[in-house]
Amino acid sequence: MTKAVSENTSRTDQASSTQHFSLARDSFGRLVLTGADGIAHEGVVPVRAFPISSPNTGLAIMSADGHELAWVDDPAALPADVAALIAEELSRREFMPEIRAIVSVSSYITPSTWNVETDRGSASFVLAGEEHIRRLAGGMLLIADSHGVHFLIRDPKSLDRASRKILDRFL
Repeated sequence: MTKAVSENTSRTDQASSTQHFSLARDSFGRLVLTGADGIAHEGVVPVRAFPISSPNTGLAIMSADGHELAWVDDPAALPADVAALIAEELSRREFMPEIRAIVSVSSYITPSTWNVETDRGSASFVLAGEEHIRRLAGGMLLIADSHGVHFLIRDPKSLDRASRKILDRFL
């Protein structure tokens, strides 16, 4: 049984038509999208179009089998209750701590253990190889640890001098 939360405008496509949907949680805690046609889709998942470079624009709501059911150009324009459901679901799905400082590195050859300060607290991870540090647009860096967790450095130039010196050895 689902309880409807809100109805909103999700996308204006090239033909300028508007699609309405409601979003709710079922008794199992899964998101349920009910389209303007009245069809309920259980187990939907919100997915950001550009989670790193532009996390606040472009959001798709995908069916359990991977089909796009709704598109939201501006998630900030959603009603507060729908935005809260989507934000809660995204926080469960997306985990990408931002590195604020590199405290220490066990070795300058890989694999090496990194101790860092992130926006979510202290963390320690193993960098398996230098190829796991990827450069992104705008100078950002994405570091994947040996368990597949991604750490983001949004602006390497904003790190303290000691952190930049450590990082330079791997780039």
